[in-house]
Amino acid sequence: MNNINSSALFRSLIVYAVCVPLAIVVGYTLTNPLDLQSVSIFGLLAAILVFPLLMKWHYPLLIFSWAAPITVFFLPGHPTLFMPMVVMSLSISVVERILNREKAFVPSSSIRWPLLALLAVVIMTAEMTGGFGFRSLGSDVYGGKKYASLIIGILSFFAITARPIPKKYANLYITLYFAGAFFNFISDLYPIVPSPLHFIYLIFPIGDRGMDEMGTIHLELGVTRLSGIAGTAGAIFYWMLARHGFRDIFLTGKVWRPLLLIMAFLLIFMGGFRSSIICALIVLGLIFFLEKMHRTGLMVVAVLVGIMGAVLIVPLASHLPYTFQRALAFLPLDIDPEARLDAEGSTQWRLDMWTALLPQVPKYLLLGKGYAFSSQTFNEFMGAGATFKQVFSADTDPLALSSDFHSGPLSVVISFGIWGALVWLWYWVAGFWVVWRNYHYGDPALRHLNLMLYALFISKVFGFLFIFGGIVEDVGGFAGIIGLSLALNHGTARAQPLPAASPADTGPRLAIPVRPAFQR
Repeated sequence: MNNINSSALFRSLIVYAVCVPLAIVVGYTLTNPLDLQSVSIFGLLAAILVFPLLMKWHYPLLIFSWAAPITVFFLPGHPTLFMPMVVMSLSISVVERILNREKAFVPSSSIRWPLLALLAVVIMTAEMTGGFGFRSLGSDVYGGKKYASLIIGILSFFAITARPIPKKYANLYITLYFAGAFFNFISDLYPIVPSPLHFIYLIFPIGDRGMDEMGTIHLELGVTRLSGIAGTAGAIFYWMLARHGFRDIFLTGKVWRPLLLIMAFLLIFMGGFRSSIICALIVLGLIFFLEKMHRTGLMVVAVLVGIMGAVLIVPLASHLPYTFQRALAFLPLDIDPEARLDAEGSTQWRLDMWTALLPQVPKYLLLGKGYAFSSQTFNEFMGAGATFKQVFSADTDPLALSSDFHSGPLSVVISFGIWGALVWLWYWVAGFWVVWRNYHYGDPALRHLNLMLYALFISKVFGFLFIFGGIVEDVGGFAGIIGLSLALNHGTARAQPLPAASPADTGPRLAIPVRPAFQR
């Protein structure tokens, strides 16, 4: 009894030791006007109070944060939730591994070494090209946030492979992986959200989407490019394919599944991004053929639907909403000249910048450019007080100066030279080997998930090379796909040996017909 009372007394003392100082800090803060600094203090206090919950649920929260558009506004630089969750989750996992040897990381040496090599290239390039400059922390050099994002993207692989995912929770974790992106739609609702609720946009920033030259945000369905709603629709679209696959969506008799998939695909057009439509079609097509649907009667249905869609869209293209027309601008259709000009102007701007930057590639082959640039460069070309209000050459475009090349290959070669490019290719080859083997040799119960991760990897590589990509944004994206594949399969699957043939199997065999189309 005395032992129990002593233990309870000890816990009470700890509670008072924590709560009393917190109460004093909160009381003092409330006596001052509520500003961003005060809100930041409350945010840090809340983070301290919820830390015990993070100890238990850090890994599911890590998976959820992968694509969540949530900003931790009270931290310097306003990082997304993904960045602090990687640091916290990996730190907790390392401590758990030290205290308990049985909690080993998922075997992943084939990916671990190229990522460590990439980390070494990043650190060496930074040290030789101006260092890690964090303007938000008072430095005179810009570019630190890109380095931080890139390094945390590399570390995210080690965080996601810190533990294997039990098979019974596989569908839950694939849902969490896409669930974070579901909240993208909140940013598009700013114009219709009552002003007392605008504080939520500290967490879900709106950026400059739908904003005119006067800083006013407009919302007009079919005209305003609602990239947030498109992002939410894309998350639902990919989750449906991952959770059910093409076969279980269209061949189980559950009408809501194909309707939800089609509705999600149509809502992707609200963003007006051609890349989103192309990548969605690539993933859908890969899953269709990898599930061997082309060998069933569904192939005939797909061809007929495609013909009917083409017959309808050719005469009706110019009557579709503006965002739909812009998203279809990669096709030879008769669309609104303004939508065509907008899409082609975006493409031409990229081509002009790439053409201007290509001659600089040999200059940065041995030592990459890195991300650091001076405050003088920022003030002259990029900041509010810039001397030049117009871009006189493509290579002095503000995005080019900040290494946002809108080109995956250039973002690797110019930023980190030939060494970065070689390590990146190593990373890709090792990653493809993992997702391919897990798709072919993984547990049949996880085949629908492995198929989706395999298709996502191929689609992402294609987009990185030919559509839109950047090493800073995509290193974590690839790490999520590869790491989730390893965590779900508890490593890289191996080919199982075929059973030895029995004497009875050596005789002649009868031909067994394939199963009829549409039969499960």
